Amino acid sequence: MSLHGKLKEIYKYEAPWTVHAMNWTVRPDKRFRLALGSFVEEYNNKVQIVGLDEDNSEFVCRNMFDHPYPTTKIMWIPDTIGAYPDLMATIGDYLRLWRVSDTETRLECLLNSDKDSDFCAPLTSFDWNEVDPNLLGTSSIDTTCTIWGLETGQVLGSVNLVTGHVKTQLIAHDKEVYDISFSRAGGGRDLFASVGADGSVRMFDLRHLEHSTIIYEDPQHHPLLRLCWNKQDPNYLATMAMDSLEVVILDVRVPCTPATRLNNHRACVNGIAWAPHSSCHICTAADDHQALIWDIQQMPRAIEDPILAYTAKGEINNVQWASTQPDWIAICYNNCLEILRV
Repeated sequence: MSLHGKLKEIYKYEAPWTVHAMNWTVRPDKRFRLALGSFVEEYNNKVQIVGLDEDNSEFVCRNMFDHPYPTTKIMWIPDTIGAYPDLMATIGDYLRLWRVSDTETRLECLLNSDKDSDFCAPLTSFDWNEVDPNLLGTSSIDTTCTIWGLETGQVLGSVNLVTGHVKTQLIAHDKEVYDISFSRAGGGRDLFASVGADGSVRMFDLRHLEHSTIIYEDPQHHPLLRLCWNKQDPNYLATMAMDSLEVVILDVRVPCTPATRLNNHRACVNGIAWAPHSSCHICTAADDHQALIWDIQQMPRAIEDPILAYTAKGEINNVQWASTQPDWIAICYNNCLEILRV
């Protein structure tokens, strides 16, 4: 009997706290492994690594570790062949890299871009470069983006030491920066975009940091919270404004004019995820309990309705589409993680 024959359509995991950050592993040898971060309004928070026990059809917690403050984003190293150590990154007050083994997760390094100060400006988001996993970019409320270089090379005994340094730090916006994302265009190493409280989407090139390009500005200058590049066609990206019911799709070749707007949600949108394997599918998730999948092939004609809709039992605050298992989308709401087969 094939494995696919056995799998259900939906699996659910209930954490002991409200789930906020969440992401799929990228390694194909760790199918159905995700990390979840707690959202507790105090210093002591947790991250759990959960995996699907496919024999018993249920999620189990593989290990759990302490995290200072709620982590605002979690990513696993974008390493599809297992060439690097099994690393995970989280942000909150600082950028932290964690080494994951079957039995424990331990802090590998803490990266702080302002060594001279006892205080830190909280980090809002980060992205891990898929073409070069030694590059990470973070965004901060202090108006800057920082590009980090990692070294995972030196072997000491049998352990690769992981260290990091600031490659460059730039003032990206006039106000807080809320998200950063590398583009796959032009080789995938040098281009990235950011969004922020000034309501603009700006694009940067690591080779020419003296200027940036404004791709879009929100007409009402509302803060833009999220930014997501299309995984297959680097001309397209999606963004959303604070408290907005719609997601705006942009074409970088036609700046400042949305290619289309996806506006079927009845409460504010919290998450956006492009399909890993298709240039015309995107999932949006919102406070209206709905995760919607859209086919945007008809652009620039208006996209009226999603092609799939799933209603959860709570306000969905995060959605992630599994890059190495494109049949699966993960959502979280309240204290629950659900993975949905699409």
